[in-house]
Amino acid sequence: MSDAPDEVMWAGKYLAAKRCGPWEYATRQGDGRAAVLLAIDDEDHVLLVDQYRVPLGRRSLELPAGLVGDDVADEGVEAAAARELEEETGYRASRLDIIGDFASSPGMTSETFTLVRASGLTRVGDGGGVAGEGITVHRVPVSEVAAYVAERRAEGFAIDVRILVLLGTLVLPTTVRPE
Repeated sequence: MSDAPDEVMWAGKYLAAKRCGPWEYATRQGDGRAAVLLAIDDEDHVLLVDQYRVPLGRRSLELPAGLVGDDVADEGVEAAAARELEEETGYRASRLDIIGDFASSPGMTSETFTLVRASGLTRVGDGGGVAGEGITVHRVPVSEVAAYVAERRAEGFAIDVRILVLLGTLVLPTTVRPE
């Protein structure tokens, strides 16, 4: 832990690079929180999205998500989750339940997200995000998520770590450690 003050090394419209003692990290300008949606419909299908991500140089398979307060000052997590679900997927939820807050990559960024479970889904539009996002919506049976993710990975997609919420131990083999 350092007593040194945070030094802004560079700041843009959305991000800032900072240093605290020897530690360098990124912060989001503004609120910095995101709402991430675990949206599963009544037929046990999960809604996933993919879009081109410039930092990765390829498309990324993800849970629907977006910044809290992106367009509206003092926007709450539930309002942001409802807005992003409809914008990105074209679905509206009758119920949103907050699962909890999580750190995205705590060694590199101050960004956090709130995981929100969306249920009672009704399709109200096509989704795809706002202009320029190029989001593709996928409705995948929960029982087939592991195979679906493997297929996208084989096609060259990046896989957002939050997909592990769905995969759990299905992709993480148990390792026996020697005593």
